[in-house]
Amino acid sequence: MSRVWLWALASVTMVGLVSFVGLFAVAWGEARLRRAIFIMVSLAVGAMFGDAFIHLLPEAFHRSHLPLATSLYILAGIFAFFLLEKFLRWRHEHAALECPAIHPVGYMNLVADGLHNLIDGLLVGASYLVSVPVGLGTTLAVLLHEIPQEIGDFGILLQAGWSKRRALWLNSLSATFAILGTVVALAAGHVVSDFPHVILPITAGGFIYIAGSDLVPELHKERQPAKSLVQLLAIGVGVGLMLLLTLLD
Repeated sequence: MSRVWLWALASVTMVGLVSFVGLFAVAWGEARLRRAIFIMVSLAVGAMFGDAFIHLLPEAFHRSHLPLATSLYILAGIFAFFLLEKFLRWRHEHAALECPAIHPVGYMNLVADGLHNLIDGLLVGASYLVSVPVGLGTTLAVLLHEIPQEIGDFGILLQAGWSKRRALWLNSLSATFAILGTVVALAAGHVVSDFPHVILPITAGGFIYIAGSDLVPELHKERQPAKSLVQLLAIGVGVGLMLLLTLLD
């Protein structure tokens, strides 16, 4: 079990380091970043769909004695992330209406990002309870999803009025919740034997929801045929990376 803890904590630490992507964003320049971010989002779509359908769902059904229950857990994951996004969006709008200043929205973004990182940590930890290859696949999917998100979060914090140094520090503090989530998942897995059977399909449902509901609509904002083709290729690369990880099984 110590090997699982080592892999999981190393992976979630790597995920946490993505919070420093703001430094890269500042150094690289906003114009270049905007030209490349659609590729990052496309990679994230491919990786999240790939991880869900190539790793998480097959493993969940293989371990399950009740396929119907597993299917319901997948739906529970989709609806849980739907409700979570509804709540966070409502809180953002509510804060903006109460005070026209942008600063409260910055605080709400920190709360939302911290909760999101906690969930990411739970997903990574639960995946490593299954196997190292499944854990690596989930970590890669989370990483590819986190990069464009963290760039956006960093921009929101700057817009809220914080300095670049303060925004980086707050973003890094929020990232530590991912480590907490992983520790909770690993500890729960040792205590509750059915934990992986439940969290795996819920994780798959969450990935399907995030990729399909949040990321794919962003890709449709790009209408140039050439860039759309690049998006499709990048999605294919994301799925291909998940396929390559099956060789580690």
